[in-house]
Amino acid sequence: MKRVSCLLLLGFGAFAQTPSAETAAAAMKQDEIQKGTAFFAKGPDFIFVVDAASEPKLMINDEPGPRMKRLAGAANRWYATAQLKTSRTHNFQYLVDGKPFGGRTDVMAYSEWHYLKPGVPKGTLSEKMSHTSRVYEGMVADYWIYVPAQYKAETPAAVMFWTDGEVHINRDAGSRAQNVWDNLTAEKKIPVMIQVLVSPGLRDGRRWRSIQYDSVDDRFARYVLEEILPEVAKKYNLRTDGYSRAIAGDSSGAICALNAAWWRTQDFSRVLLRIGSFTSIQWPRREGDGLSAKDGGHIFPYLIRKSAKKNIRVHMQDGFGDLENEHGSWPATNLALVNSLKLKGYDFRMTWGNGTHSRSGGNVQLGEELIWLWREYNPANTSQEFVQDPAEKDKPFFRIRSLNRVE
Repeated sequence: MKRVSCLLLLGFGAFAQTPSAETAAAAMKQDEIQKGTAFFAKGPDFIFVVDAASEPKLMINDEPGPRMKRLAGAANRWYATAQLKTSRTHNFQYLVDGKPFGGRTDVMAYSEWHYLKPGVPKGTLSEKMSHTSRVYEGMVADYWIYVPAQYKAETPAAVMFWTDGEVHINRDAGSRAQNVWDNLTAEKKIPVMIQVLVSPGLRDGRRWRSIQYDSVDDRFARYVLEEILPEVAKKYNLRTDGYSRAIAGDSSGAICALNAAWWRTQDFSRVLLRIGSFTSIQWPRREGDGLSAKDGGHIFPYLIRKSAKKNIRVHMQDGFGDLENEHGSWPATNLALVNSLKLKGYDFRMTWGNGTHSRSGGNVQLGEELIWLWREYNPANTSQEFVQDPAEKDKPFFRIRSLNRVE
């Protein structure tokens, strides 16, 4: 997955309340203000600050934003405040003398669940552990275990497995997943569950992420079920029914998650797929990885259409600014995949945004995603037949109705 530049997100503890424009500007990096990329964000509250010789025009999501004002005591410094929809990403840019300037994509407006609420107990993140694989012979991978405060050893807990797990180990950055897990668990919107965070592995100095994640076979599912989860089960009381297990991933990690649930549906019934790389990255199979030649992730839309429906619930997310390269078109293949799920009667939800190939779009929706994925969960049960929402059956397939160019 390609990295995007970090956003300047202030206020996650530095400010209890939304600061004044002067206070926010003083905390921002001066070069970011001069480049037109600086902003403050906390929930729906945004402050934009930029240096310009004449009044700039702020554009938010390609629409005119609020008019900018001069910052007190600074002749060429301008600011504007805005309230933006939460659980979504946003884009902004300036027009200075009619010309585009600065701006950012994938700006996150975190939801209420991304900030730890008063009185909510914190779960515990384990120290980093390492595992040497047998399925991927000799590959070494790091992993962490997150345990909610409500966990009790005498009660088996549900399990959620995260590919690229290292991106969730910092409580107040990026996904802010630990805050979301704690808030939703306390509000009983998700069950008490153990979060297993696993990084891609290394072997002989080579990063095995693509081999693990983009290969369409059952090897990763075996790796999780035969190696990682048994290690976790030595420390914690885990449920073993697929009804109580979910798997999540971003980009190639999304192929990996769907792959595991596809081949081992009895072990994973809930799947979270974000900016999925359902493209030909591992096709034809690269030489020297010790695996037989099989198809890449681009076959999944067609594999779903031509196979019997499997009992899995799927949440998807992507942005219209996602990648286009030699491996394929990310927005087009995600559209094909979601239409295949609809055609076959799967219980699915798809959210589209204006984002790029960035984790921001999925991270900012994490609360909504988990609530939907675990809705109706009953710990007294070990199975459920997932059926498509009757209202979905009357909706049209997703279609491309307009293009950003017509010539």
